Amino acid sequence: MPPTAALLRGVLPTMLSESMDEIRVELFGGFRVTVNGRAIPDAAWRQRKPAALVKLLAMAARHRLQREQVMDALWPELPPAAAAANLRKALHHARRAAEEAGDGTLIESAGTTLLLAADSLWIDVDAFHAAADRARRASDPEAYEEAIGLYREGLLPDDRYEEWAIGRQDELRVEFLALVEELAALLESRGEIAGAARAVGLLIAADPLVEEGHVRLMRLYALAGRRGDALRQYEHLRELLANELGREPAPEAQRLYEEVRARRTSEPELTAELWERVGELRVESGDSVGAVTAFELAIGSADSVDAIARLHRKSAGAWLAQHDAASADEHLVAAERLTSDSTEQARLVCLRANQAWAQGDLDRAEALARQARGLAEAHGEPDDVAAVDETFAIISHLRGDWRRGLQLEIERAAVGAAPEPALARVFDIHHCIGQYHLYGDGLADDVEDYARRTLALAERSEAVRAQAFAWCLLGESLLLHAHWDEAAGCLERSCELHASLSGTRSGALPWQRLAELAVSTGTPDEADGLLRRATTIATVSPMALHLWGRIYATAAFAHLERGDPVAAVRSVRAAGAAAVRHGDCPSCSALLNPVAAEAFAVLGDRGNAQVHAAAAARVAAMFDSSAWSAMAESAAGSVAVADGRAPDARERFRAAAALYDRVGHSYWAERSLAKAAAV
Repeated sequence: MPPTAALLRGVLPTMLSESMDEIRVELFGGFRVTVNGRAIPDAAWRQRKPAALVKLLAMAARHRLQREQVMDALWPELPPAAAAANLRKALHHARRAAEEAGDGTLIESAGTTLLLAADSLWIDVDAFHAAADRARRASDPEAYEEAIGLYREGLLPDDRYEEWAIGRQDELRVEFLALVEELAALLESRGEIAGAARAVGLLIAADPLVEEGHVRLMRLYALAGRRGDALRQYEHLRELLANELGREPAPEAQRLYEEVRARRTSEPELTAELWERVGELRVESGDSVGAVTAFELAIGSADSVDAIARLHRKSAGAWLAQHDAASADEHLVAAERLTSDSTEQARLVCLRANQAWAQGDLDRAEALARQARGLAEAHGEPDDVAAVDETFAIISHLRGDWRRGLQLEIERAAVGAAPEPALARVFDIHHCIGQYHLYGDGLADDVEDYARRTLALAERSEAVRAQAFAWCLLGESLLLHAHWDEAAGCLERSCELHASLSGTRSGALPWQRLAELAVSTGTPDEADGLLRRATTIATVSPMALHLWGRIYATAAFAHLERGDPVAAVRSVRAAGAAAVRHGDCPSCSALLNPVAAEAFAVLGDRGNAQVHAAAAARVAAMFDSSAWSAMAESAAGSVAVADGRAPDARERFRAAAALYDRVGHSYWAERSLAKAAAV
């Protein structure tokens, strides 16, 4: 039986008591159990194994484990008969501890399965994950603080050397640190500096030798006008590194220290510079709202005309990233009035082109983009040329003429009209637009033929980056149509060409697609190494927001096909953390939603399955495409599975199969039919 079918059929029959028990299990900061409002005293757990049994069940998916799993975790060195005897004793003592605290039932049996049974079951690790999910979805500081507060001293600090606990302890510690870092960035971007400093203090307490945290706290103190605290933080860092590692702080820390120390009488200038840095960090993480706040705070404290003009230009860019052309306009007007620098003027004309296409005026957008290209090539830097080329790519896409625009880009590459960094950025944008064609009705059918023609043009032009793009697009089309062997060869060739481009920070997409191919062809274990290659590139790629959702979606897909929905959920949550740091592209990460809904449904988590089904429906509403509609139907089918609505689930999965079939995505059509049959 395929793993997916096995998981969907393996819904344990309900064999619970009819009691109205309420159980609370706390694992962070120490182990505590409360049954029906009465705490089980610590003395009841003087034997470690009964307590360990409850801890294992509390940490397990759906809070249930097979007896063999418990025996392997707690008595790995014993033969089965002896381990089974020990388990019976531990189970007896755990039940007895709960009975002595009240009339509650703590652990029940369902065949060979043990489970925590209660009408109301609260476990702090579950609450931690739920708060983290809410925080990331809504950028809610209160939810972040709730999750961080639950963590306390970490998971089961008294069991830090137990083999069965170490993996989960490490996993939750990483998640805790990620949440603290995200909260610090969120508060900083909103100008809530005191709260951000407290959060960074938690990071430093957790990892005192990580220099980046100290530098970040110095910057926050400087932003708040607490220069003395910033200087003292540097001295603390210097002493710590000297005593522990025998070295000095890195150049970045030393430079910030000198800035703070030297500018005691020029607070506005220093504050403006630091706020500008905060805004740039927010842009890099995809947080355009936070970037606007930071840039506008910098404008208020800047004291030079050039700085004010530059900050207005950056504010306009952050507003346009939110597709708010009207709010961008006042900043563009201010920057144009103040700017005399030719490079800045080129950047402003490019932003005007972006504003024009956002307002639907494509003719004006194209005219402005041509003007911006001339200025950028004459006075700008490679990134300025790349920004203009990205604008041309978007304009041609909005005109429905993306393919001709790409052909012109390849011809420019052939004559060396664009520098290599610009080519890297613009072809990454073309990869993103290409997804619309791979999944779009009326477009997907001839992508393969178009990719072959593009490849021929790129080879005639000797444009290596364009060849790498074309091989990848061809491989993607063949992959989605289940031509496995041909797809593998094309994607591998794309990886080779990307690797030949020295200093490249692109090429993650063909590695991710090779991993997707490995999972689709029944070898999910092979995906791990391929995803590591994709991850290495995504870590430094300027197109990170288009990559992380895809990478984690493929990782979750691989875990599902291996029959490990718990690991799939971990990948889904990692995708949420990556989206907070780098931003997210709804179309590029669309696969994440149906995969996430399926993983949560298998684990009986109807709430989170519904969250991802709703996200899939929003993406489908953005694009008139059978493929994205199929993903929404599949996610809705998973929610129906979690609800126990078998007829509705079958109908949804069959609808997904029909929609996938309409665009020729045969593998996903067959997989959807298998899920319908398995309900």
